[in-house]
Amino acid sequence: MSNSVNFIAVDIGAASGRVMLGRWDGARFALEELHRFGNGPVEQGGHLHWDALRLLAEIYTGLAAYTARHTEPLAGIGIDTWAVDYGLLDAEGHLLGYPYHYRDRRTRGVPALVDAIMSPERLYAITGIQRLPFNTIYQLASALGDPQLHEAATLLLMPDLLTYWLTGRMVAEYTNATTTQLLDAQTRTWSDELIAALGIPAHILPPLVEPGTILGNLVPTVRDTAGLCADVPVIATASHDTASAVAAVPGLDASSAYISSGTWSLVGVELSAPILSADAQRLSVTNEGGVGGTIRFLKNVGGLWLLQECQRQWEREGHTYSWPDLVALAEAAAPLRSLVDPDAPEFLSPDDMPTAIRAYCQSTNQPVPVDVGALVRCCLESLALKYRWVVEALELLTGRQITMIRVVGGGSQNDLLCQFTADACGRRVVAGPVEATALGNILVQAIATGHLSDIAAGRRVVAESFPQTVYVPRISGDWDAAIIGFEALVAVTDRH
Repeated sequence: MSNSVNFIAVDIGAASGRVMLGRWDGARFALEELHRFGNGPVEQGGHLHWDALRLLAEIYTGLAAYTARHTEPLAGIGIDTWAVDYGLLDAEGHLLGYPYHYRDRRTRGVPALVDAIMSPERLYAITGIQRLPFNTIYQLASALGDPQLHEAATLLLMPDLLTYWLTGRMVAEYTNATTTQLLDAQTRTWSDELIAALGIPAHILPPLVEPGTILGNLVPTVRDTAGLCADVPVIATASHDTASAVAAVPGLDASSAYISSGTWSLVGVELSAPILSADAQRLSVTNEGGVGGTIRFLKNVGGLWLLQECQRQWEREGHTYSWPDLVALAEAAAPLRSLVDPDAPEFLSPDDMPTAIRAYCQSTNQPVPVDVGALVRCCLESLALKYRWVVEALELLTGRQITMIRVVGGGSQNDLLCQFTADACGRRVVAGPVEATALGNILVQAIATGHLSDIAAGRRVVAESFPQTVYVPRISGDWDAAIIGFEALVAVTDRH
């Protein structure tokens, strides 16, 4: 692949990050992991924060790994991360403090305060965004009395902050900016009405740019630190990690739903325009920006967070289980005995996830899952049923018939969850690629630099470059019976 074109995708999630090399040979993509690192909250002063400067250092390490292994010039660098969190900078461009983590307690009770200023109905009519307590709008509302906010000259979302340190450009990339719940879904601009109503200082919001905007070259200090011998363009890719993942979903069409499966599961369809109806608001479906002028009409679901937190708790107790161990224990457990709504507030940030799940089951008059296998099965079956609930809601709201579910991301490797999803939803599941987020990041860069024509072409290339696995539903009436009780659990969550 000596004649390949090389791109670097920096893909940082809430639990880990990677610096990935994407090589395009004119027909297929190949990926190489240059650097992997952990990520997570840092507790300071009773609050949860992100160590943004350490993330920058990890990017430097990844770039240095490239120069140590490869001599070819880079065609582009793009950064994607999780959504909603931000850093504040002063007039000289210096970071004013550690960015807050979205699971920090400071937004507790804030959505109700915002409701008193602007009705949820009006807020949704403007933004089309799902009401989640950690959205940027609620983080900012909680900080209105904070001196840091009043001193700030610019707010940059996490991928934009890292991109600024690489280029000196301060912008807000559109796909991630939509998640702030501060954009007008129809005009695709910051909402003056909303910003004025809440008293948010409008001057801190940077100019919006579309995914695929070339922002400029790496600043010389970064280029030289990484050992790069030529200028490298930095591209505002689809900087929300889910937007990048959806960009790389093979075969995505009007009869398909996607699940970007990881710590969070993002379950949705791709539209050409937002749906801002009262029913969409009632079902808490969100309209986030996608590439090529599309809308990611989706619902955020609590994802593998449930199981990840169970594993952490078991490790704290001195018990380490491999994934094959957990699968074997789950398969041996009785099916569909105990269910939880993954989005119940009890599971947002518990100190002990297994205890939280048991308490939830007890309070909802279900058998309490005592052993590890029962807990794992409870988590996976509950996720599969939540996926069904969301897919049926999407059919109702869009008028589409969804016949296929396409799963990408780390969760696409979870055979048991994928099979449960096919069984619960009664639809074929196509799983893969695992590295959809990095691929989507690279696809947007390749389009921006003229190496690909559009996302449709990129999706075809992804399908030809990486394997996918098909799961056929096993017909069982047990799932149809389970969905009835599960819908009652969701209704309780929605009342909160």
